[in-house]
Amino acid sequence: MRRNTRKRSKTTRRAIAAVAATALGAGGLVAANVYASAGESGSANTTKSSPQDRTNQAMGAGAATIDCPDVGAELRQVPGQARAEVDRELALLDQQVADAYQRLQNSSRAIQQDSNFANNAIMGPLKDKRTATIDRIAIAIGRTVDRPQGLEPLAACTLRATGDQDDTGNGEGGDNQDGQGQGQGQDQGNGQEEPTDNGQAGNGPVAADFVDITTVQPNVSSPQRQQNASLGKFTTECGVNANKLYNSDNIIVAPGVDNGAHHTHDYVGNQANDAFADNEDFAVGDTTCQNQGDRSSYYWPVLRLQDGTQEFDAGQPGGGAEGNAGKILTASQVTLEYVGNASSKVVAMPKFLRIITGDAKAFTNGTANANAAWSCTGFEDRQLTDKYPICPEGSKLVRTSTFQSCWDGQNIDSANHRAHVAFADPSTGACPNGFQAIPQLVQRLVYDVDAPSLNDNGRSSAFYAVDGFPEQMHKPITDHGDFVNVFDEQLMNTMVECINTGRECR
Repeated sequence: MRRNTRKRSKTTRRAIAAVAATALGAGGLVAANVYASAGESGSANTTKSSPQDRTNQAMGAGAATIDCPDVGAELRQVPGQARAEVDRELALLDQQVADAYQRLQNSSRAIQQDSNFANNAIMGPLKDKRTATIDRIAIAIGRTVDRPQGLEPLAACTLRATGDQDDTGNGEGGDNQDGQGQGQGQDQGNGQEEPTDNGQAGNGPVAADFVDITTVQPNVSSPQRQQNASLGKFTTECGVNANKLYNSDNIIVAPGVDNGAHHTHDYVGNQANDAFADNEDFAVGDTTCQNQGDRSSYYWPVLRLQDGTQEFDAGQPGGGAEGNAGKILTASQVTLEYVGNASSKVVAMPKFLRIITGDAKAFTNGTANANAAWSCTGFEDRQLTDKYPICPEGSKLVRTSTFQSCWDGQNIDSANHRAHVAFADPSTGACPNGFQAIPQLVQRLVYDVDAPSLNDNGRSSAFYAVDGFPEQMHKPITDHGDFVNVFDEQLMNTMVECINTGRECR
């Protein structure tokens, strides 16, 4: 009875949030979203060229995207009383960027006819909206603690060239380019869309995003093990999302916000995960894990084949309405392993610890938090961050996410969703001062997918791409993973003992 009550409560909360999102984003094309602190770049604001010069340069280069400073990353301390309001406003910032990007995509003719159109009709209004939203964030925080300073300059965004090909095939995307354009998919009347030169939905990927894995040199190294290293391994079996639990929420960075990711997630483990789940929901949620003591939530953006398939979310926010189109590929294998630390023993993770690894907006945000690792079976000593691999015949595509393995000893989350955890030193394995080693989650996803054809822009063998925010152009560097620890205490202690004593356990 309690669980039914919880479900009714979550339904009510979702309805209330939908009304709130409508009120916040009236007139917007895209539902509210926030992969908040993981998100927007400030690097483009360092140029001394004029806004008009930057617009002309970006549009003249072919495909362009919108690059905004990261507001969430500047909010190191958000008081608990203000957290929900700040989360909603950060969500609105992402909605505004997504709306502006949609407008940019749909305005190519107007921009060609009027060089001032992009700045006057898109970028200027975007800055005004962001200014008002950032002010509300500062006010919300300032009610409890000192109002944060220096946020106002973060309102301005810029247009930047994506480095993809223009319609003439004269591109800037590096090697392996084959005349990528920016056409839109054309409905053929049979439920399929003809893949285009710049991805089925017109925002990537392109041929330059792929590389033959056999041409990549081995690049994987491990820290030197110290005398007190914890060398064991604990594996949990949670399936491959065969039951097709999908949504475009993100409970870690956008609690209470529908479509909080702007892209669709696969879920294994806890089945209660949506934007309105709380720790009580997680504690009693069903799990796909074989050991029922693991009710953790493991989720990641789906991988799609850009073949024109009309999926269940083809016209919905998070799906086709935001450029995430094509057949959703279910991993043929999901491996979830917890490993030790090269320099010390590990301690138990706190229950409900939240960790995000990688950066869903790394294409515009830069590589500081990027943690994508693409490879192929038989070649996993070669990991790619900014390219998708083309695997040889008989080899399968692999996505690997290694999660942060050092914890501050106090918090299960932080204002920017990163500061409470950290990576160990890659050379020594040591955690930063004030942090202690915890079991490190290594998530490995294997896919059976044919190598894409680059010579005809994926027409004979379709491109594949990770779901993402529309302005991120489906770049491989934006891959990421999310984890909420809901191990029961006994099983977590078993994991720690297994790892610290050098055993391999399942």
